[in-house]
Amino acid sequence: MGNRTAADADALLAGRGPGAGGGAGTPGAAAALAGGVLLIGAVLAGNSLVCVSVAAERSLQTPTNYFIVSLAAADLLLALLVLPLFVYSEVQGGVWLLSPGLCDALMAMDVMLCTASIFNLCAISVDRFVAVAVPLSYNRQSRGGRQLLLIGATWLLSAAVAAPDRDYVVYSSVCSFFLPCPLMLLLYWATFRGLRRWEAARRAKLHGRAPHRTSGLGPPAPDATALRGPLPPDAIPPPGPHSPVSPRPPTPPRPPTPSCTRRPDPTPPLQARRRRRAKITGRERKAMRVLPVVVGVFLLCWSPFFVVHITRALCPTCAVSPRLVSAVTWLGYVNSALNPVIYTVFNAEFRNVFRKALRLRC
Repeated sequence: MGNRTAADADALLAGRGPGAGGGAGTPGAAAALAGGVLLIGAVLAGNSLVCVSVAAERSLQTPTNYFIVSLAAADLLLALLVLPLFVYSEVQGGVWLLSPGLCDALMAMDVMLCTASIFNLCAISVDRFVAVAVPLSYNRQSRGGRQLLLIGATWLLSAAVAAPDRDYVVYSSVCSFFLPCPLMLLLYWATFRGLRRWEAARRAKLHGRAPHRTSGLGPPAPDATALRGPLPPDAIPPPGPHSPVSPRPPTPPRPPTPSCTRRPDPTPPLQARRRRRAKITGRERKAMRVLPVVVGVFLLCWSPFFVVHITRALCPTCAVSPRLVSAVTWLGYVNSALNPVIYTVFNAEFRNVFRKALRLRC
């Protein structure tokens, strides 16, 4: 950050020299301070509410929401560790007045948390693809273990990407944004395609299934004796000593049985698997309504940041305004406050839990 000359070329937030946002005590500094306080408060309040809601509400404790909590944790750490120092540098007009080691640590933490957010979104796309592609296997193995492994891998990879290196801007931008984002979009495209095929096959199966007859008594079953014909004379037992001379009348036929009684299903496990598959897919369809919005908003907020900074790294002679650098950085940080709003608008379960939590606090 600030005007550290050689270090600026290798820092994502570097390059805003003195005068980018004015100085302390100027209207620009006051605006940066007010905006920074509001942004930090919104990020802390919204993402804390997400974590508390998932922890307290059993209906929200699903494998998909584990990734949501991990994403909220990255935003919380960003608000606690990065944003205060970023706002301080903005108030100082883009000049870093603290120690160079703290600046390096801040930039590494910033890159790691931003990368963790992107990798968490990629992990969500992988999880959604598996849930739609092999739903039965996903249901048998979906106890949170796979999701926790993916979350751990995202944080480890994020820490590796944030390690200082030569050509730091290009390396970190490619590894944390320009490679995972196309992969994520490709996985979502494949997921939606598989979901549409599944729904088409399900509708065709429902329309092609023969309707069941209503339960009730049908016509009486024919008498067995009538089917076999009259008994021969020698088949009639002779009268006993206390029996009348006439032969004993035959036993009356049993009452008729329903001819339309539904037979038990010979393959209940198959139907159970079908019901289980439909239940999983219904839940995944609900999750798919909100996740593409999260991904789309993330790309809109962070794409300008990475485009501007990789342009500055690959084209040192290109004139990039410090105000533009500051604006795209603020836009990227605003994304951390938007995810809880997206959950509230597009996810009914989160919306109901948020209302309940806010009612209890008030």
